[in-house]
Amino acid sequence: MALGLLWLGLVLLGVLQTQAQDSTPNLIPAPPLRRVPLQPDFQNVEFQGKWYVLGLAGNEFNKEKHRQFKIYATTYELNDDNSYNVTSTLAWNQTCDHWLRIFIPTSRRGQYTLGNIERYTGIQRYVLRVAATDYIQFAMLFFKKIYRNQEYFKITLYGRTKELTPKLKENFISFAKSLGLTDHHIIFPIRIDQCMDK
Repeated sequence: MALGLLWLGLVLLGVLQTQAQDSTPNLIPAPPLRRVPLQPDFQNVEFQGKWYVLGLAGNEFNKEKHRQFKIYATTYELNDDNSYNVTSTLAWNQTCDHWLRIFIPTSRRGQYTLGNIERYTGIQRYVLRVAATDYIQFAMLFFKKIYRNQEYFKITLYGRTKELTPKLKENFISFAKSLGLTDHHIIFPIRIDQCMDK
């Protein structure tokens, strides 16, 4: 009986160790910010307004796992102190879900940090950088966060409309790969209309 309990204990310990290893992903390292372009002479007034998320890439993304990911809208509203109120609107369980964040400008134009970071348990640092934009058609943003001592990064492709042109798609893929990501880490959300115009 005692031997049986010992074996059961060892088996359970092995299962727990395997689960712990599986829950710690083997992530592609986040690039240093100096390797990520920054939009020259960033114009914060022109950047504000509604953008649609047309592409996502990052060390947490997985083409198979996120293949049903849906397009969503994000609106940047400029405040008097040059911070942005950023509201994302997503279709979730037959309702429209809204998610608000504040991004505070840094000394580099086009680079921001997450405001009220203490409200987000486990997040130690969160940076947004506008890598490229023409303000009227597209923008590519780089996000980097440190969560519980682990670095995560993503690149978001924004469009002023829900149309994704082949050239824009190609440029986004090239940019993501230049930062060490593979096709496996790049997704293009499914186009939907629900919640997009609210």
